[in-house]
Amino acid sequence: MTQALLINDLPTDLFIGGQWKASASRQRIDVIDPSTEAVIAQVADATLEDARAAVDAAAAAAPGWAATAPRQRSEILRRCFELITRDSDQIARLISQENGKALSDAKGEVAYAAEFFRWFAEEAVRINGDVSRAPSGQANILVQYAPIGIALLVTPWNFPAAMATRKIAPALAAGCTCILKPATETPLTAYLIGKLLAEAGVPDGVVNILTTRSAGKLCNEILDDPRVRKLSFTGSTEVGRILLRKAADSVINCSMELGGNAPFLVFDDADIDVAIEGAMLAKMRNGGEACTAANRFYVQRGIAEAFSARLAERMGQLRVGDGVDPHTQCGPMVNAAAVEKIASLVDDACTKGARIIAGGNQPDRQGYFYNPTVLADVPPDADLLSEEIFGPVAPIVVFDTDDQAVALANATEYGLMAYVFTRDLARGLRISDRLESGMIGLNRGIVSDPAAPFGGVKQSGLGREGAHHGMLEFLEAKYISVNW
Repeated sequence: MTQALLINDLPTDLFIGGQWKASASRQRIDVIDPSTEAVIAQVADATLEDARAAVDAAAAAAPGWAATAPRQRSEILRRCFELITRDSDQIARLISQENGKALSDAKGEVAYAAEFFRWFAEEAVRINGDVSRAPSGQANILVQYAPIGIALLVTPWNFPAAMATRKIAPALAAGCTCILKPATETPLTAYLIGKLLAEAGVPDGVVNILTTRSAGKLCNEILDDPRVRKLSFTGSTEVGRILLRKAADSVINCSMELGGNAPFLVFDDADIDVAIEGAMLAKMRNGGEACTAANRFYVQRGIAEAFSARLAERMGQLRVGDGVDPHTQCGPMVNAAAVEKIASLVDDACTKGARIIAGGNQPDRQGYFYNPTVLADVPPDADLLSEEIFGPVAPIVVFDTDDQAVALANATEYGLMAYVFTRDLARGLRISDRLESGMIGLNRGIVSDPAAPFGGVKQSGLGREGAHHGMLEFLEAKYISVNW
């Protein structure tokens, strides 16, 4: 399928109440291919009037969707899974075009995204309450779960399919209607998913999709509406704090999946082959543009030299290229600002004493590229040890003792993801218990799974996505005291 055919077949207007509509302003937003810096499409730029229309549509659809039998909701979600799987190649290519990630990574994302619909299709029929006798014996305690209400779902650009389905699927399983606000860098994937949801039988108004340049104003308008009762956000901690403050005005229930600064701990007794493979997955999935990406490599002294050399060799061999090229192993970053940030962080580390042992520069080609990079002898005051790199850069720091490794790993305001590599399972579990992180990969470089609770601690967020926990985020417990 040619690029022109793919783009021309896509809806690019707002999806409100089951209809594709131009924005009230008639303004459009350019969508850029990071591999070529070319404009590949233009999408609608939603106004506050459009935001109010989306809330009206979600409110109109809410009673009917909440009353829909769990089995019927389950069957529709299952159909969503089947349609995304059917069109997986088209979706993956689209993700590579507007996001830049390597096609192999995009295919992995689509498979992951589809699984959320299959998982929550199964969870939709398992919204179980409970009954018990009050200890006083004076009443029975009946607990049921009800949909929380209209949900605003705000997703980032780095996983445009998976972040959307990870929120939409549990919301629909729970009986909620929703408004999705995808990132303007990658809106086409969201609109394609919206088209497939309609084909699957999702009723008009249950899912609405808005793209806008004025994200803050649009989100504020939606959150000010008393009919909106849920905010689910994935993005930076900085923006998350702003949204939490706004949500507090109306006491809106919030789920926040925020920034990360994942430590990658390699102990002397680790299987170096397993550790290197884990490092390549944890660092280079999506070119490092992931909140779960390994951000700080802490390697015990006895294995540090060998690990550093092996990782530099592997990173240096990666093929950098256009995202849609099936041979590409590392695609471009999402935009020019991302490349500038990465280059600035590497320059800062080198100025302070770090050594480049692989990469460390931009390739001489058009597009937003940065070569996979490994840094040794990284000093503790280097900015990239405290900031989320969001790119293909692996800074290595040497440690000596278990206590030192734990202290270094926990020395951050974030607590989303951590990785531990050791042959000693007991040691690995002891270390894992001490790490301040919501998720830990023990001898594994990837942990994301729709059946597992995804989320962090500290400044990395509130709540969990995936697993049964993900659906509970869209449900309210209702307690009835009764005698019979």
